[in-house]
Amino acid sequence: MLKVSFKYLFSLLFIAAGINHFLNPAFYLSIMPPYLPWHAPLVYLSGVAEILLGMGLLVPRFQVVAAWGLIALLVAVFPANIYMYQHPELFPDVSPNALFWRLPIQFLLIAWAYVYTKPTR
Repeated sequence: MLKVSFKYLFSLLFIAAGINHFLNPAFYLSIMPPYLPWHAPLVYLSGVAEILLGMGLLVPRFQVVAAWGLIALLVAVFPANIYMYQHPELFPDVSPNALFWRLPIQFLLIAWAYVYTKPTR
């Protein structure tokens, strides 16, 4: 029961984050490393991916694929967290400690997603 509750929490986290890409795109645009092309399309694409993968996690038929998709997404957005950490002057509203802790938290989120890569019986 606890695993199911945490799965709903994890799913909600990604759905909410995905929706936030559309409500607050300026934030996500500001954390895009300059070497990446097409900032706005990537922000919206990642928002859609977070919403769909978060929802897919709740559908037993799609859970495994959604979990692997979330892992891939978390790896794909990791450069934005590194960019934020390397350029704290661009994010004066975020403490340097928070910028640092975003990095290991990303690995915890990957581990959390990995829990759902096994089919639910």
